[in-house]
Amino acid sequence: MYRVGEVVRTAQGLAVVRSPDAEHAEIGTEVLDDELTDVGRVVDVFGPVEQPYLAVTPEADVHLPGLVGRVLYAR
Repeated sequence: MYRVGEVVRTAQGLAVVRSPDAEHAEIGTEVLDDELTDVGRVVDVFGPVEQPYLAVTPEADVHLPGLVGRVLYAR
């Protein structure tokens, strides 16, 4: 498992995740929370190359506002 980044906000039904460095999860990567619960899937990468943002579309049962400030991971 590796760290994908921290959820910094929600926008238009997506979780916006700040990657810790230039190495980031690819589009289509499934992301998990610290309890290994499926959170969603990366659908876009945008922003600066050094620390890009990732847009994550959530699973149907995920409460988006509850993700803000949490760290997400990928396998």
